[in-house]
Amino acid sequence: MGRIGRITTISLGALALAACAAQRAPLDSAQASAPAEARDIDALFATYDERQLALSPLSKAYRGIRDEDYGKWGDFSDAGAIAQQALLQDTAARMRAAYSPGALPADDALSFRLFDAMARRSARSFPFREYGYVFDQMNGAQSDLPAFLINIHSIADAGQAEDYVERIEGLGPVLDTLAAESRERAGNGVMPPRWVYAYVISDIENLLSAGRDNAVLTDFAGKVGKLSIPQAEKTALEARAQAAWTGSARPAYERLLAEMERQQAIAGTDDGVWRFPQGRAYYDALLANYTTTDLTADQIHAIGLREIARIHDEMRAIMRQVGFEGTLQQFFEYARTDPRFFFKTREDYLAAVKAVQDRIEPVLPQYFQTLPQAPLVVKPVEAFREQSAGKAFYQSPAPDGSRPGTYYVNLYRLEDMSRNELEALFYHEGLPGHHLQRAIQTELGDDMPAFRRFGGVTAYSEGWGLYAEELGKDMGFYTDPYSDFGRLGMELWRAARLVVDTGIHSKRWSREQAIEYLTQNTPNPDGDIRKAIERYVVYPGQATAYMIGKLKIMELRERARKELGPAFDIRAFHEIVLGSGPVPLSILEENVDAWIATRGG
Repeated sequence: MGRIGRITTISLGALALAACAAQRAPLDSAQASAPAEARDIDALFATYDERQLALSPLSKAYRGIRDEDYGKWGDFSDAGAIAQQALLQDTAARMRAAYSPGALPADDALSFRLFDAMARRSARSFPFREYGYVFDQMNGAQSDLPAFLINIHSIADAGQAEDYVERIEGLGPVLDTLAAESRERAGNGVMPPRWVYAYVISDIENLLSAGRDNAVLTDFAGKVGKLSIPQAEKTALEARAQAAWTGSARPAYERLLAEMERQQAIAGTDDGVWRFPQGRAYYDALLANYTTTDLTADQIHAIGLREIARIHDEMRAIMRQVGFEGTLQQFFEYARTDPRFFFKTREDYLAAVKAVQDRIEPVLPQYFQTLPQAPLVVKPVEAFREQSAGKAFYQSPAPDGSRPGTYYVNLYRLEDMSRNELEALFYHEGLPGHHLQRAIQTELGDDMPAFRRFGGVTAYSEGWGLYAEELGKDMGFYTDPYSDFGRLGMELWRAARLVVDTGIHSKRWSREQAIEYLTQNTPNPDGDIRKAIERYVVYPGQATAYMIGKLKIMELRERARKELGPAFDIRAFHEIVLGSGPVPLSILEENVDAWIATRGG
């Protein structure tokens, strides 16, 4: 479902597509009375999907469904979150009562286990939902809702333009609902640190100060301008959109701005979630949800320290290769400040990305049996949110082919986007990383339950993205040693996340302590470091999933290579990893072990 999922305050990790219905989902009488072995578990999942879509217009839009709900936003209240959780848990309870995974065909048994695991992770996280920040620089509705309109709401005819106008009109009630929820949480002491508010306020002011030239109205005019309808009708539609913005959206943004300024004045300066009454339990639940393991914060911290030491040693080898005289920290300073490692224009950066894409695409069939059908496009992050958005992220394609997979790169500050990292960043977000994995997932076919085609497991997906960075080296790329240093720098970045994320939220590090740790132990530019730490503060636990997932995939690949010897086939290994869609790491291990046993026999 993408970044918009978290702004509803209910999407916790793999719950991004979980349940959106306000009433229970009774089984029909024929299904309820049939013996368990005669029932079709797919019907249960289909009913679940149908009912979550009925009350989730955003899920519909992400999946390319444009029906009578295309102009609606859905329920963003806490009551809506409770109803969604109830449907998920009710469906899981019915599934457990009606089926036994041991009596199901293999793929249905896997679906049972995946749905069961998703529901259990969500049940553990859901009691802490009011600890989430409604507005922050990473996921706040102040920028995510306009980004949804711009990137997801397509306009193919006048009716869909009317739907867009309806959504502009609906921005007011949605923003007011979320502002009220944020105000209530603030009253209970749940606010992001004070420094977060400047980013949120900046996003709001960017939209307000632009007037009728704001990003939403500009996008609407551009899309309507391409329609084959009379000019008079286009003009009337634009006038309606402007009236909707002026009458609903703009006043709500002004009220939200006032609320954010009020909270900014009373917010504290502590950064970690340890400060909440049940902060330890909350963080433990987040780590379990994102990593799909039972690793403790202390264990994750120790893994990070171990991996940092390993990567530092590999970086010293590159220092010797390029003939750099000095310490590793001096090499870091050289890499983060020398102008040779940064582009002068956005156009140059994007051209270099295109060159990387053109080089890797012909090589993919040597490493993968299945390739994505959806195309991949690269787009800069829109100007209105580039100051607060992350450095890069990916958006899945629509299953109907109406929207490609999109790699968004943030070019707000070119001095934060090292030339050395460009290659690895593309492999992670594009090919063979997120685009390949998530497009294949989306294209698994209509016979696959929707929660498997469109849901996610962070440790799996982000672990794959990080694995894809190293796979690029196996594929013969990173021929420039500085680019290989950039690859190691990005891996180091993910190892350091294990240390600073747990440091902030478990060991009570300040933002300044965490920034200093990354400055001393990574080659990243100062702005990049600051933005990353600020991300980890408002998105606790999520960043730990990358390295934990990657280490498991590498462990399984080396196990298969060792046990199968000459019979090991990298294409077949990737097929078994990707072919089932996202799974918890324990189930991924079972799948690979079963494949090894079959190939070995």
